[in-house]
This record gives sequence, C-alpha cells and structure tokens, in this order.
Amino acid sequence: MPKDYYEILGVPRNASLEEIKKAYRTLALKYHPDKNPGDKEAEQRFKELAEAYEVLSDPEKRRRYDQFGHDGVRAGGGPRFHTVEDIFAAFGDIFGGGIFDDFFGPFGGRRTTRRRTTGRAGADLRIELALTFEEAARGTVKEVSLRREAACRRCDGTGVAPGGRLQRCRTCGGAGQVLAAQGFFSVRTTCPHCRGEGVNVSEPCRTCGGRGTVLETTDLTVEIPPGVRDGTRLVKQGFGNAGVRGGPDGDLQVVIRLQPHPVFERYEDDVICEVPITFSQAALGATVVVPTLYGTAEVKIPAGIASGEVLRLRGQGFPHLEGRGRGDQLLRVVVETPKRLTPKQRKLFEELAKLEKEDRSGMPKLRSFLAKLKEYFGYES
Repeated sequence: MPKDYYEILGVPRNASLEEIKKAYRTLALKYHPDKNPGDKEAEQRFKELAEAYEVLSDPEKRRRYDQFGHDGVRAGGGPRFHTVEDIFAAFGDIFGGGIFDDFFGPFGGRRTTRRRTTGRAGADLRIELALTFEEAARGTVKEVSLRREAACRRCDGTGVAPGGRLQRCRTCGGAGQVLAAQGFFSVRTTCPHCRGEGVNVSEPCRTCGGRGTVLETTDLTVEIPPGVRDGTRLVKQGFGNAGVRGGPDGDLQVVIRLQPHPVFERYEDDVICEVPITFSQAALGATVVVPTLYGTAEVKIPAGIASGEVLRLRGQGFPHLEGRGRGDQLLRVVVETPKRLTPKQRKLFEELAKLEKEDRSGMPKLRSFLAKLKEYFGYES
C-alpha cells in the first residue's frame, strides 16, 4: 500500500502550509543525495518526501488526496518524479530563493552538476603550443597571448546596467530548464529564454550588451615541466572564458605539440639517433662524437659491429614526467657503403676483396651462407 503523505512528512492532517514547508525542508536536507552519497534508501526517502510535498503543498491536490486518497491524486495526473534531478528542477527555485539554500546554495543546485541558476560557467579554451625536443626535455616557460571572454568591468560581469536588476525567468520559473511533452515521453531541455541561468536582465549593460563578458587579449605565462610528450595536456584553471553573473571561470587547456627534430626521434622517454659509420670504423672499431639532448658525448664503437646494431647511452633521454630519472638514448649504427670511390680507394678495396676471398675466417655469417649454397645447391661462390 502507498505510504500516507502526512506520515512521510511527519505532520498532522490539519497542518498548515508553513508547517508542511518546514517539515519538508528539514527532512529533505537530512536525506539529500549529496549528503548521503551512494545511499539508495536515503535517495528513495528523498523522492518520497518530494512526492508528498508536491501533493500537500498544492491546495487542489491536497483536497483530492484528503477526499479520495492516492486514487484522487492519480486521477489528477499523479506525482511526476522519476529521478533526483526532477526534484531539483521542480523545487530548486521555491520559497523565494531555494528550499535547499541553507545547505546546498542558491536554487538548490547540486554541486556535482553543471546546471546553474545564479550564473553561467565560462567555457573552457584550448590552445596548442609547439616545443622543440630540447625544450620538452629541459622544461621551459612560454609567454602566450590569448583571446578570451573576460568579465565586463562596467557591470562587473553581471550584464546589468546601473539601476537595472535581474528578474526570474518567466518561461522556466527560474529552474533554467523547461519540460516538453513528446508523445508518452517528457524531455527536459535548457530554457531558450534564459539559456539555463533562470534569470533575465531587465536593463542590459551597454558595454557588453547584457552578456556580462567582453572579448579581450590576455597575456599569460605557461610553465612547461621537463619530459612532456606530444599531446600532453596542461590545464591552467580559471584562464578560460569568464563566468557570467557569478558563474565560475572556465579553464585553459594547453596541448603540447612536439616539433620534428632533424636528428632525433622519440619513443616514449627514449631518444633514437641514427649514427652512420664507415667500413673501416665498423671493422676496426672507433670512438665517435654523437649529439644528445644535453650536449655531445663520446661513444666507443666496438670492432666488428654490424649495421643495424643498437648502442645505449643511459640517462640521456627525456625525463620521466611522473617519476625520477630519465630515459636512454639509443644509437642505431648504420654502416654506410661509399657510392663513389677515388682511384686509390678502389685499389685498396680491390686488394681487400682478394684478401677476403683467400681468408674468410673473420666473417662467420658469410662462411655459413656459402656452406649452405654448396650443401643444398651444389655450387660455390
């Protein structure tokens, strides 16, 4: 059986409207979902309270309920609360400022929602910032100029001219939303007249036209921490578009774009660098100077190194953005074949070729390949 509405609110059947309001206000604060996160029983109790209050606070619905009980209420359309948000939309602007003002702020808006009736939040902005590999590795400070909506100084962001005032929106009654019936369904949308603010401006400010903001250029400093990657998002809170009529300012999202480097590539926090060497350096070994993000370093090439082998310089990569230490620099060795030879070089290579044919003991891969040719195909090279 449905619960008695008077029992739900804890008031006698002859209670006055003020007593009903007071009882609902006290119990609604006690069982408010923001005060009881995750408590389904409290949420159900909150809905029951709203259902009872909607009926008993309306003289005609209360008369039908007193005479016919719950059937009398259903005949007149019945309660209409399916979600907690329906309750906020219905009673957020009641009693001249909000039944939940004392605990949850003006108009009863939940702190976890974006809907506001005393101000509109400013939009977030997004910019891209190009960095070199060196800037990303060491960190840097960048000065940027930003076009943003700033609070109008003439009206202090209210949008109201001197002597004017804010009026509760007649279309939505200050809720910021309107309910439209579509067949069997009801769709709640932002009020088109107040744009979700719940208020309208009687006399708009001449400077901002009632918007509360004006477009201006702002110079700001962006600190880039060492180790940022391409696509990293840095957030500067409050540097987006200004809020209107007390709404919070939006944030600025700075997206890092890493410029291509003529020598380096990046893989996570490691740096990859290709190092060309000659035949003689590969065969004899050598010490070569290579670039790093932090200067130059000498690297010993071991004798007999093959093209494609990788040497590692530890700690010469990008700093770890979320921890200590740095990545490594990976040196990919490429043995370069000369495309043009001087007469002297050609003569030396011809002599080397004769020696290689006479003695291939230092070339195990070649010897293995020639052995397979002889075994499987029956000929020698």
